[in-house]
Amino acid sequence: MTIRKITRNKKQYLDLLLLADEQEDMIDRYLERGTMFVMEDGAGNAVAECVVTNEGEDVLEIKSIAVRPAFARQGIGRAMIQFIEKTYAGRYHTLIVGTGDSPSTVPFYEKCGFARSHVVKDFFTDNYREPIIDGGVVLADMVYFKKKI
Repeated sequence: MTIRKITRNKKQYLDLLLLADEQEDMIDRYLERGTMFVMEDGAGNAVAECVVTNEGEDVLEIKSIAVRPAFARQGIGRAMIQFIEKTYAGRYHTLIVGTGDSPSTVPFYEKCGFARSHVVKDFFTDNYREPIIDGGVVLADMVYFKKKI
């Protein structure tokens, strides 16, 4: 598997992006200003994506990270995060990520070394037209995690 930076036509990976963020206009808020990376299998098929943004003051934010379901639970998400950490080490000091308070995502970030930082109340209910359900949980608040890189 290889990871490459995507500089043009990022929307060609919309199917992957929608795995992480179910509403296209929310993706549009960060996609063009973000730096996108895609992991490809040996045949050049995209199996995962990650978009990061510079949030100022040496803070880098993971805005989107997704792995195709057929490749889930194989360490690909963790490999993407490690790639981001290695790529940006020395240029940023803190990596943050916001997610819903769900039983499927919170343990993943904790296993990757992130610690809870803060909560944005009602983020999902205020910004999404339809309820977001993850792991059987209706998401309301955005929970932020951070780690030093």
